[in-house]
Amino acid sequence: MKFGMRTPSLRKSISARTTGRLKRSVKRQLIPGYGRKGMGVLRDPKRAAYNAVYRRTTFGLGDLFK
Repeated sequence: MKFGMRTPSLRKSISARTTGRLKRSVKRQLIPGYGRKGMGVLRDPKRAAYNAVYRRTTFGLGDLFK
């Protein structure tokens, strides 16, 4: 488990900001439960627990400038 600052990645940052609203709306229509709160725990509990801890123990560049 990582503690502290996340390694910045320009490519991943751009990818996250440019994933479009159209793509999300199509997935929401096709995949039942997509984008609903709590579905990650049902789909993969181990991954959801890891992500919950990771989100609380790390920080990124954006968090430093807030």
